[in-house]
Amino acid sequence: MSSNPNSADVKLLPPAVEDSAQIARRAEGAVQPTQAPSRQLADLPRDELDALAEEFGLDATRYKTRQHLVAAIHERRQLIASMERDAMLEVVRWGRRPVPPNAAKEQLALEIARIRSMRFSGLTQRGMIVLARMRGMELRGDEPMPLLVKRLKKQEGFFSKLNRKRRSMLGSIVSNMLGEEAAEYQYLPPQSGATGTPDAPSPSTVTPADPASQASTIREEIEESGLFGGIANRVKRTADSYINQKLDEIESRIDRKLDEIDRRLAEWRDKEIANRIRILKITLWASVIVGIVSALYAYLQVYIIPK
Repeated sequence: MSSNPNSADVKLLPPAVEDSAQIARRAEGAVQPTQAPSRQLADLPRDELDALAEEFGLDATRYKTRQHLVAAIHERRQLIASMERDAMLEVVRWGRRPVPPNAAKEQLALEIARIRSMRFSGLTQRGMIVLARMRGMELRGDEPMPLLVKRLKKQEGFFSKLNRKRRSMLGSIVSNMLGEEAAEYQYLPPQSGATGTPDAPSPSTVTPADPASQASTIREEIEESGLFGGIANRVKRTADSYINQKLDEIESRIDRKLDEIDRRLAEWRDKEIANRIRILKITLWASVIVGIVSALYAYLQVYIIPK
């Protein structure tokens, strides 16, 4: 007959007491992903917050208090982190923004926020969704292209559209005077320490037949940035292209000089080795001759001319 233990004899173990340091570390680890960015943003002055909000495509004047602005910037960063990187690269290539193919998401988002073009030819649905979200639109993610284009144009406003048409007309006049043609879009050189994914597209994968891979014309730049802004951007891009071309020429000349120096050093090294081998041969033959003469002299002294 099995004996059951008495309930009075059973002693329960005391509850486990956690160390206060472990509790603090666990609490910090639980709130750090969501509160650390807000705490860092809250320490910034108002003017820096306004500049940061403008870089992310937010209108800082819509937020009356610092807390609302900090929360909006934090939400925009979370939205950028949830976006597809390939779709962001597509929008950047469509907007012809100068970025390396392995750029981080936040850098791509900053460049997308600077795009003001309303010509959506060449964008796919996922690219339109990324662009619309960066311009402040609330989307489900399955909207068709015509609806996205309609909502983006409606969001632009009447006066903004009128100013864009005026800049487009000025751009057409300047473009007709210059007679410029579109050129192929090129990514910047990859960054050495970038955090981009290894499957980022290379510039060689972009073909001129793709409408989104064409570099911006002076008309489109004037339409997007205004007359002086478009001309300034074109002058800057031309100067950068000229400087890069000259740097490539200088690099090729340096490579040729280094190759020539290596070739001459190899020739001098071969000659030096040949001279040393020749000297070693002469020394060896001289040693052999001296040894033979010494042996003959000793033989003559011992056997032929004895003392």
